[in-house]
Order: sequence, then C-alpha cells, then structure tokens
Amino acid sequence: MLDQITTLRQNAEAEIAAVDSLAALEAYRVKYLVRKGAIAELFDRLRGVPVSEKPALGNALNQLRARVQELYDERNAELTKKPAPPAEIDLTLPGRRTFQGSRHPLMQTLDEMKSIFVRMGFGVADGPELEDDYHNFEALNFPPDHPARDMQDTFFISKEALLRTHTSPVQIRVMKEHRPPIRAIMPGRVFRNEAVSARSLASFYQLEGLSVDRGVSFGELKGTLVAFARQFYGRDIKYRFVPSFFPFTEPSAEMYITCFLCKGKGCRMCKHTGWLEVLGCGMVDPNVLRNVGIDPEVFSGYAFGMGIDRTAALRYGVDDLRLFYENDVRFLKQF
Repeated sequence: MLDQITTLRQNAEAEIAAVDSLAALEAYRVKYLVRKGAIAELFDRLRGVPVSEKPALGNALNQLRARVQELYDERNAELTKKPAPPAEIDLTLPGRRTFQGSRHPLMQTLDEMKSIFVRMGFGVADGPELEDDYHNFEALNFPPDHPARDMQDTFFISKEALLRTHTSPVQIRVMKEHRPPIRAIMPGRVFRNEAVSARSLASFYQLEGLSVDRGVSFGELKGTLVAFARQFYGRDIKYRFVPSFFPFTEPSAEMYITCFLCKGKGCRMCKHTGWLEVLGCGMVDPNVLRNVGIDPEVFSGYAFGMGIDRTAALRYGVDDLRLFYENDVRFLKQF
C-alpha cells in the first residue's frame, strides 16, 4: 500500500502541471480530494491493514492529502488571479512634461513674515473663521452703529454668526485664555462683503500682532514694526507713522515706508508719492482690555495688522490682487 501512496503522489504532482483552467482544476479536485476520491479510497482501505502497519501508512496518507491540497490551492490562486490588462502605449507620442510645484507666493510671504516675528519672540495663534458678533465687534469696542457692522461690509450667516472680517477676534480669544505677558501674531483668512477688483477682494489673508504686559509703550510698538519692516523690505527703507483711527486702539497710526521699487522717487506703484502704506497699528484701547478681564491700570498693550495679499503685491510689484487666486501657472512659476 505504501507503493500505491507513492505512485498516487507522483501522479498528482505530474497532473497539476497540466491544469490550465478552472474546469480542469475542478476535475483534479474531484479525482483526488473529494469524499470518494482516490485519497479517500486509500483511507478506507487502511482499515484492513495489520495494526502494526497502520501508524506508518496513516502518516503517509496524511502527508499525501496535505501535499495534494497544497498543489490544488496554489494552482487555484494562480488561475483566479486577474491578469493586469496589457498596456496600450503609443510609442509615437512625445514624452510627458513634468512640473515641479512650489509654495504659493502668498504662503511664501506669510511664512517669511511669521519667521521674522517668531525670531522676535512672538508666538502664533489661530482661531475660527466663523465668528460671533461679540468676538468680532463688541469686544473690540465697535459701537452698535459702526459702519463695519453694516451688511455692505460683513457676510452675516445669521443674526449672531458671521464670517470674521479681521483676525482681531483671535486677539480677544488669546487675551481671555491667557494672562499677561502676551506676545503673539494671528495669521489667517478673513472675509469682507466687497466687490472684487484689482485692489480689493471678498476673501484675503491678514496677519495681526498683539503684545500685552506691564509698561508696554508706543515706542516699543514702533521699534517692533521698524525692525520687522527692515528685515522684510530691506534695511535701506525710510518710514513714517501717520495718525489714524481704529475702534480697538487708541492712539492709532498707519505705517508708511518708502517705495522699494522707486526708492521714494515716485512711481505708479506708490501713486508718485514715494510712500507705501504697509500696516495699521496702535495701543490697545482700555475698553478692550476691560472686556477680556485685564486691568488697563496695570497692563497696557499694542496691536498691529497688515494684509498678506497687499504686502505680497507691494513686494513683488503685482498690480492686480486677483492674479494670486487665478492659479495661472505662467504667473505662479515666477515665484
């Protein structure tokens, strides 16, 4: 019987090589592996052999069944595996061009600005773009009848919810969550209900900064902004601060620098004045400090803000802000 087991194993190994379809594989299984197959028949004959021979023959039959099952499984896996479709390549076509991407010029500008302020000791804070009236207006000392609350300027989602018009609400959240000293910048996207044109957009990026501590002065504000401007625009620029008004700062100012394109001589970019407005700033209004639970008799602070889009446009000499959002590769690959 041992010879029969050996012969059956050799036949099974030889026949599996000729199986080339699922139908032939099924016939192979029926011949060897089913209940009335060749291997099962040998197991049935095992009952009539002497007891002394059963262990050796039983072990040989088990090995035979395992080997035939292994052969069946391997061939089944090969036949059921879906072949990859043949590649259809037109060898007459020219090769495809590959393009190397890069950071968007607005993000390049923002990253450089952030790195400058971080080196100066500022942290980076973030907040939600969907804001409420309190954080966007009321806590920032906007009177109820202020024009910025008008529907012409703000995208209102509901009576209380709106798309933030500036990143100043993040300043309120930072001051409510942290006690002085505070020193942070707040970059992010803001929204204004304005007509889209070469000089204005309905959605753009801002970067604001805040510093609150004991004894913070306007002189410290000026020194911080001048240090930033010289690192970002060049050390040879001249600057000046012009009085202005913002509801959340008092006193307030706008910072101008000499046009870095014409070096102050006058050109189309600076409207032939020789000066470019780059940001607004001022000392945090005492009412704003009170609104967030900070005593203005003990602490003072300054804040500033600038538009990333306008800053990038001024720096690169772009006269239409819409170019930053049109995704024209011919424009973007210049940066």
